[in-house]
Amino acid sequence: FSCEWANARFRFREPHSGLAYALEAGKGGTRAIQMAVQAHIIKYLLFVRNTEYAHLERLCRVSGQEQGQALAAALADTLWATASGRAVVCLASTAGHTAAHRPYKADSLTERIQLFEFPEKAAAQQFIFDHIDCFKGEGSHGVILFLYSLLFSRTLER
Repeated sequence: FSCEWANARFRFREPHSGLAYALEAGKGGTRAIQMAVQAHIIKYLLFVRNTEYAHLERLCRVSGQEQGQALAAALADTLWATASGRAVVCLASTAGHTAAHRPYKADSLTERIQLFEFPEKAAAQQFIFDHIDCFKGEGSHGVILFLYSLLFSRTLER
């Protein structure tokens, strides 16, 4: 992966600001994935989340906790839409699980991937929320982990 991909994560604007609902997207290939997730975040904030605010206020009055909930719901929705009866969430462990074999080059992330399978969307969403920093934290490789999750949820055969 390029440096752009390795550094890409799901990072929101400041909570309780006019753009609290918005992801900060970098340039290049990661932007397409981030903007697809952004659409699901807006859908969640406007139509799913229970709040007393009017529609436009729902987007601006978002706390850090609500940002995490919206991101977890958006990632789970997207995974479930691609899934074949089960969603797979990929996280990076601290230790490597596989060794690099020719012609593949070690990238220090792929070797550490752990797969977690969920037969229900709600369980996947809760798991993602419980591990939300793995997708939005500094140095988390969040976009790559989500891309792997999409691939494994869709299955390589499909």
